[in-house]
Amino acid sequence: MSMRIAFVGEALIDFTAQPGPDLQFQGHVGGALLNGAVAAARLGAPVGYLTQLSTDLFGERLLAHLEANGIDTGLVLRSSAPSTLAFVERTPQTNRYAFYMRGTADVLWAPDPLPVLPASCRWLHYGSNLLTREPSGQRVLDFARAQRGRLLRVFDPNARPSLVEDLPAWRARCAECIAACELLKLSDEDCALLAPGQPLDALAQAWLQAGPRAVLITRGAEGATLYRRGQPPRAVRPPPVQVVDTIGAGDTFGAGLSVALLDQGVQDADALAALPDAAWAAVLRFAATAAALNCAREGADPPPRAAVEALQAQATLR
Repeated sequence: MSMRIAFVGEALIDFTAQPGPDLQFQGHVGGALLNGAVAAARLGAPVGYLTQLSTDLFGERLLAHLEANGIDTGLVLRSSAPSTLAFVERTPQTNRYAFYMRGTADVLWAPDPLPVLPASCRWLHYGSNLLTREPSGQRVLDFARAQRGRLLRVFDPNARPSLVEDLPAWRARCAECIAACELLKLSDEDCALLAPGQPLDALAQAWLQAGPRAVLITRGAEGATLYRRGQPPRAVRPPPVQVVDTIGAGDTFGAGLSVALLDQGVQDADALAALPDAAWAAVLRFAATAAALNCAREGADPPPRAAVEALQAQATLR
């Protein structure tokens, strides 16, 4: 099965705090881009992942998880450096993170020459934690820029404030990444860190002038809003579910976008810009439904395509 969507980014283990006074944590495979790759694969797309994995026990678990989900790991590098670890505590408003990623295998991802994606690949997702560290941050940007004119690029900053050691430098890096993408997907929390106090509508319009053909801003349970040049904003709300865990919801939403856009035949920037409003509505419903179903599960556990289609069918019948 040929690769259609590629993801480049971190690979880590999330240790989620369990209820109670004791220091008890449940481990889950994680990383924003890795979660997105798993989501896209479960939604039916041929997916490849690019990162560098440790040869330690966590790295072996990460590799096994990718392979168990049918993800092409042919471009994954290996290193004796340790795996990145993250500790997560849920709060009623958001999730709090503590990362241990100095000198870790994924942070040291700096292939030279850059990897070559197969001709079948039409989408690339990039962003998140590796942008806050070197050498991986610059190399991820180099890799995204190298795909210009070859495929469509999705950038998601997926900000973790505790990781941003130099806020002006991070904002400058994000501006470069925004200029390099065709589709920008980010959360209202990302917007608040990138441009505090600025209205979301004004930010989206400014970013559209910087390069992207479309901007998606997510707002958790409130849904998401699509912005396009010369078009009014279009909002989507997720279907109601019993929320268990929000980890991975945004990653699943982003993956759902590229899978659904591929379903619509979007494989280049002109097709993305020309996509009719009705087709965008279907894309947004699919992505929002996938993200909602992820929230009904413990940890980042994206749903299979059949579950998304079943929930959409139920909503249609109501």
